[in-house]
Amino acid sequence: MLVALCVSAALSIPTMTGATPQDDEPAHGVRAPLPSPEEIAALPADGGDEFNRLVFSGSPYLLQHARNPVDWHEWGPAAFELAAERGVPVFLSIGYSTCHWCHVMEHESFEDAEVARLMNEAFVCVKLDREERPDIDQLYMSVTQALTGSGGWPMTVVMTPDKRPFFAGTYFPKQSIGQRFGMLELVPALSTAWSERREEVLQSAKAITEDLAARVAGAPGGDLTAEHLAEGEAELSRRFDSARGGFGAARKFPVPHEQTFLLRRHGATGSARALEMVERTLGAWRLGGVFDQVGLGIHRYSTDPNWLVPHFEKMLYDQALCSLAYVDAWLVTGDATYERAAREILAYVSRDMTSPEGGFYSAEDADSEGEEGLFYLWTEAELGEVLDAEEAAFVRERFRTSDEGNYRDEATGERTGRNVLHLNAPLSDAERARWDVMRARLFEAREGRIHPLKDDKVLTDWNGLMISAFARAGRAFGDEALVATARRAADFVLSELRTDSGRLLKRWRGGEAGLHGMLEDHAFLAQGLLDLFEASHEVAYLVAAREIVDTAVLHFHDDEAGGFFLSPDDGEALLVRSKTIYDGARPSGNSVMACTLQRLSRMTGETGYEELAAGTIRAFSAQVEQSPSYSTQLLAAVDFQTSTTREIVVVGPPQAPETRAMLALLARRYAPNDVVLLRPPGEEGASLAAACPFTEPLVPVDSKATAYVCTNFACAAPVTTLEALAGLLEDGAADR
Repeated sequence: MLVALCVSAALSIPTMTGATPQDDEPAHGVRAPLPSPEEIAALPADGGDEFNRLVFSGSPYLLQHARNPVDWHEWGPAAFELAAERGVPVFLSIGYSTCHWCHVMEHESFEDAEVARLMNEAFVCVKLDREERPDIDQLYMSVTQALTGSGGWPMTVVMTPDKRPFFAGTYFPKQSIGQRFGMLELVPALSTAWSERREEVLQSAKAITEDLAARVAGAPGGDLTAEHLAEGEAELSRRFDSARGGFGAARKFPVPHEQTFLLRRHGATGSARALEMVERTLGAWRLGGVFDQVGLGIHRYSTDPNWLVPHFEKMLYDQALCSLAYVDAWLVTGDATYERAAREILAYVSRDMTSPEGGFYSAEDADSEGEEGLFYLWTEAELGEVLDAEEAAFVRERFRTSDEGNYRDEATGERTGRNVLHLNAPLSDAERARWDVMRARLFEAREGRIHPLKDDKVLTDWNGLMISAFARAGRAFGDEALVATARRAADFVLSELRTDSGRLLKRWRGGEAGLHGMLEDHAFLAQGLLDLFEASHEVAYLVAAREIVDTAVLHFHDDEAGGFFLSPDDGEALLVRSKTIYDGARPSGNSVMACTLQRLSRMTGETGYEELAAGTIRAFSAQVEQSPSYSTQLLAAVDFQTSTTREIVVVGPPQAPETRAMLALLARRYAPNDVVLLRPPGEEGASLAAACPFTEPLVPVDSKATAYVCTNFACAAPVTTLEALAGLLEDGAADR
């Protein structure tokens, strides 16, 4: 490829642009703690002798690199102006605070004086937190994937001073290993190519940029139909691992929106296969080492096909999305296992990932004391120090531990004597009661260990997902405490991460908010607020969601081709203004926005929102048609568009037993395409009517709690009993 020609020629070895490592790289060392606010306040403007300029960043990831001898800059005009002034390329390194191989590359290269000297001489070096600038990350990840065939973090991109990339890869060790370039060889090669073959490099950069612009532009298609939903299910079925759950045969990633899509398929068609895939997969998550059996919560992914050995970092969005999948599975099946799993994940978030102010932190690292997973692993001796002989025997048998250990060293593949606790079958009620006692003691002992780093920034988009999880779980389970947690987080985000003009900000940390909100911030938070509105029936959250959606339409919508750009129209000008529909580890902003627009339309009666949703689906339909299963969240919007939908309004005093009974009946049903509103008497009812005018004429019948049910734009006569309401809903379900 053009991007690699200059480098391969200079090195006289086969072209290679770096790859995410597998099992042949050394572990990294112990990182120094982040500088404290007091340390930072006392520093001179240049960071002094100990720190570089990243010490003044608000990102924990950038702060991790503040002691590097690399002369790092944050992304911004100053860095690119300096590169132009010096006449050198920009070396962009993108990662995030809990990225294991980001830490490895830092220890091997960015902490190394020799590598740092070469980098500082050859480049202006820029560090970027992918979680704070998803627009930049997505743009250059597209380049990296196109040029190398894969992607991941750390991401390494070398570009001209006007931001046009000409080299891309992921992890590079300090010294070359086999066919993987090392930084000591790569940096001089790039520098030589820039100085001696500048015109060829610039032509490569131009070609890459033109190709990127053409691919991002895309072409809208027609409507997606029920046939595409069926094909999405069929694709997942073909990839399904029937023996172990999940999709694929190697590394296993929890992708909860695949599960929620399959639950929709089961609900719509009665597909036993769809439900089988969900139950096998959700069960495997909960039993496997990918679930923290002692401290609860779910790890990022499994490094093996058996869900045994996780990559140990914990991301907030995984907790949110997996909780939502378990809630939906409980609604469909009534199996208490799924309710318990959802509550366990939410308990972990409440305990370890919630700030005193109510917002949710972003992540916990995989590493502690310089070793991945050390905090979470157990030797038989360590278990014996906490448990008596009978209890240790129980853990050995049920959680499958051994003296030699079931965890293998990542570099050597040898057993370490440490164990990942995991189950091969669910615990019985009696076993669970025993385990709860043991788990509490093991957790207390584990708390005495050195903890992994916590990324304590609060991100608007991920908080939106977590608000959804607490709100929907609280509504389904009838648990007001969970709803209260969602309410507290929503109030925090709306207070601290929204400007006086109503624009969202991206990140809050240490009392300071900053960075322009992106599409995902608007889409995910609006979704969370609508979920909270349905759980709490507080109209203020519906009003806030609508304001946020209106802002997104104003600043992010593509009025020509439909869909939404990742960045706002008044944001930083990048090489191209990206749009994306791929639902990866997180659903895309466009997919969530399409679903949110549909719900908002039915809640408010404003059909313009649904027209925007339909335009968003069409904007990406040609792309989705090629492989529907990679856009499962967008398929949820297609399901809404092509299936039975209902608007249900309960009219009555919120605390009246009859009203509460009707709301509880509605909350316990699996009906993803229904919207439920409560119209209380008096001022609260008037407030709802102002936001949802179609509810204004709805009044109680015979002074009783009354339900009004409209199905596919046709309204039935109001009903005043649970039996009549259940009958109406059952009749509608038959039509689906």
